[in-house]
Amino acid sequence: MTSVFDAAGKNIPCTVIEAGPCVVTQVKTVENDGYAALQLAYDERKEKTTTSCMLGHFKKAGTTPKHKVVEFSVFAGKENKELAVGDHVTVDFFAENDWVDVVGTSKGKGFQGVVRRHGYSGVGGQTHGQHNLMRAPGSLGAAAFPARVFKGTKLGGRMGGDRVKVLNLVIMKLIPESNLMLVKGSVPGATGSYLLIED
Repeated sequence: MTSVFDAAGKNIPCTVIEAGPCVVTQVKTVENDGYAALQLAYDERKEKTTTSCMLGHFKKAGTTPKHKVVEFSVFAGKENKELAVGDHVTVDFFAENDWVDVVGTSKGKGFQGVVRRHGYSGVGGQTHGQHNLMRAPGSLGAAAFPARVFKGTKLGGRMGGDRVKVLNLVIMKLIPESNLMLVKGSVPGATGSYLLIED
């Protein structure tokens, strides 16, 4: 993350996102595919690490192999111009002070207990004969009936690695020559991970 100053002189924390260039690899229509969508591809990859079927797909689109391929069901180009196969979508698609939604995969944190995963406060102080149960979940409420733990009970388990959507982030600044976008606040995922930006 970084920060920029707004017009009032306030320091705003921002995340720097490289938003393009994305190439249009396929335009799906209701007549041919049964639904309308626009397929975008991003991030160069080596041919030897690309499957043969995807190599043929990219060659048909007239572009080099890419890492990430995503479909957008609703996509209007700049000034509502229709996009064709081979066109590039860059950061110029957006404008400063626009509101965007960012979708990403949150950082994986492995197996975590209830204190970190659900905000439990633990069993309590060092009383009642306890010496090593400070972060235990405590009683689960089950007895002879129903004699089981209900599904969905908040317990320890895998945390992170989920699809997260952050709504209404403001674009503070655009740097078209580098295809960089600065959005206010934080976005899900680790450094270098892929994001979907929805206008």
